[in-house]
Amino acid sequence: MSDGVMKRMGMIFRAKANKALDRAEDPRETLDYSYQKQLELLQKVRRGVADVATSRKRLELQLNQLQGQSAKLEDQGRKALALGREDLAREALTRRSALQQQVTDLETQHQTLQGEEEKLTLAAQRLQAKVDAFRTKKETIKATYTAAQAQTRIGEAFSGISEEMGDVGMAIQRAEDKTAQLQARAGAIDELMASGALDDPTGMAKDDITAELDRLSGGSDVELELQRMKAELSGGPSAGQQAIEGGRNGEAKPSPQQDQPRFDKQ
Repeated sequence: MSDGVMKRMGMIFRAKANKALDRAEDPRETLDYSYQKQLELLQKVRRGVADVATSRKRLELQLNQLQGQSAKLEDQGRKALALGREDLAREALTRRSALQQQVTDLETQHQTLQGEEEKLTLAAQRLQAKVDAFRTKKETIKATYTAAQAQTRIGEAFSGISEEMGDVGMAIQRAEDKTAQLQARAGAIDELMASGALDDPTGMAKDDITAELDRLSGGSDVELELQRMKAELSGGPSAGQQAIEGGRNGEAKPSPQQDQPRFDKQ
């Protein structure tokens, strides 16, 4: 595989990965995470201030102890000198001088620690102010984002462009298309069965010619039955009744008047 193809594949993979990350990323969670990190940093600075203050306090205790020893040696030297013990007085002052050197070193360290403590305290105060400001801004952004997200979802629901509404719309469209297809198929089958082009396995369907003949035959039967009923009401047989009876017996019977001879009046 060539280097160009590998580069293109890598670019496509990174693009898809970035798109997936954009979809998965929630700005509110990112803001909360950043705020949590700032709180952790502020906590570390406060612990640093506490550690420096503890070291400063320890130096102060050592200084007080050394200063007390130095004062005691000075007093002992005075007493030894008063008693004529110059050698003891010199030894006391020598020890006091060594202690004074330690006191000087500790005072220097104390001043350094005190300066560091002041810097860290100021930094902690500034960081606290920034964290408070970030928290306020974070909550404002989260509220704005939540409102915008809700408004967008409502708008998408009304406009029907959201993914959920899109799926519902596609389902409705598929249902409508399938219904129309079934209706068209049913209509086509009815037309084919009516025209006789498609046989009905039940034998109940009729083509157009058969249906027309049945209609005409049914109409004739109704007219003959109506004539018979009229004749019964008038008290005599009718032509319709004769036709009905003739049709039933297979031949037409002559009427009684036709069998009697006719005499012409003179």
